Amino acid sequence: MKAKFGIALLCLTQVAQAQLLPGVRLPQLPVLQPQINQGLSATQSLDASTLERARALQVQQLIRQHRTVIEADPHGAAIVRGELLLASPPPDALQSALSDGFALVREQFLDGLDLRIVVLRSPPRVSTARALERLRRLQIPAAADFNHLYLRAGSTLAWQRDAQDRAPAPSVEQSARVSAESAPGVLGLVDSGVDASHPVFKDVPMQHHGCAGTSVPDPHGTAVASLMVGRGVEFHGAAAGATLYAADVYCGQATGGSVDLIADALAWLVRERVPVINLSLVGPANAVLEAVVRSAVSRGHLLVAAVGNDGPAAPALYPASYPGVVGVTAVDAHGHALVEAARGPQVSFAAPGADMSAACSPEGYCTVRGTSFAAPLVAGLLASELREPDVDGARAAITALARNARHTGSAQRDLVLGYGLVGSELAPTVQLANAHASQK
Repeated sequence: MKAKFGIALLCLTQVAQAQLLPGVRLPQLPVLQPQINQGLSATQSLDASTLERARALQVQQLIRQHRTVIEADPHGAAIVRGELLLASPPPDALQSALSDGFALVREQFLDGLDLRIVVLRSPPRVSTARALERLRRLQIPAAADFNHLYLRAGSTLAWQRDAQDRAPAPSVEQSARVSAESAPGVLGLVDSGVDASHPVFKDVPMQHHGCAGTSVPDPHGTAVASLMVGRGVEFHGAAAGATLYAADVYCGQATGGSVDLIADALAWLVRERVPVINLSLVGPANAVLEAVVRSAVSRGHLLVAAVGNDGPAAPALYPASYPGVVGVTAVDAHGHALVEAARGPQVSFAAPGADMSAACSPEGYCTVRGTSFAAPLVAGLLASELREPDVDGARAAITALARNARHTGSAQRDLVLGYGLVGSELAPTVQLANAHASQK
């Protein structure tokens, strides 16, 4: 029986090989058994309603597991229980909120963005949703919203491998043969933790932020980072060897990926003058996050974000859908948009996001799928055009990339591929080998 198209393909047990640059082959990959962990069966039809339901099920599971700290907003999105955010409220307005029963939890001064994020606790015996309504009725001249949680845009993958199935690390002699002329530049990453000990990051300059200075490596962050700056004998990211500033906004915590943590990460990257920043995470519209994004974009930083995997009929996800953000969708090895990829005016570019591999802990490689893994390729390409934050330079970088994009239909920007497909030479294909088929 033929494997079903789309995500179901990932449920095959595979031994895969790939190319990330023309003529450069990846080492033999471990036997992988990716599972769909958002309530989808491997044989279920991937219609629009199923795709939209998948992330909703993931959110519901997250809430069930952490009811004491996470709840749902009126639209079903995950939020930190009892917390509300204000962006730079005037002192008298903040005092008005405190007098109305709200409690000050913490304040964050985002120096690079000229913003102050205030985290408030709901008044006693008032639900978080009603508390936001009450806060807005005070007519405080500042953006106010829930402290939403943002999920990884490739979270339909579960990363599993047997202990004995490990891709060999490059030897010292092999590493010495890696070109020292890899693309220079600086890139930023807002994601989960990166396993800097992976061989593809050997001699790659990397700065870390978040988790109180501790390291909490995660397969998703490691994979995304490798597609940006990773380099090895048989693996090259889009901007191999570039300096990476990696901010972990999850840290293995239930409330990871919250708006205040993303805001803190973006402020750090802006202070460090990182020109291109990748965010492979998605969530609902949030007034405070929008203010943070607007401030970063206005300073000439290029924010590149995955558009999400909720399907073509799903509502727009953020931050990819904010003005000025470069939204990225994903295609397979044939250049076809993934069935689960979002569509709409938020799509700026398409890039490979399936039938390819990326680094995963501790030393091997995993097959990946989702818009999470297309966005870092676009970020790496833009980094070669934008060396420092600059408003005009950011526009020019996008124009230059659009000029070189490949269209499969109309030459005009469309709702499926945006300006067109870029980076196809970075990950042209993955040779999927079905162990059962090879025995026949």
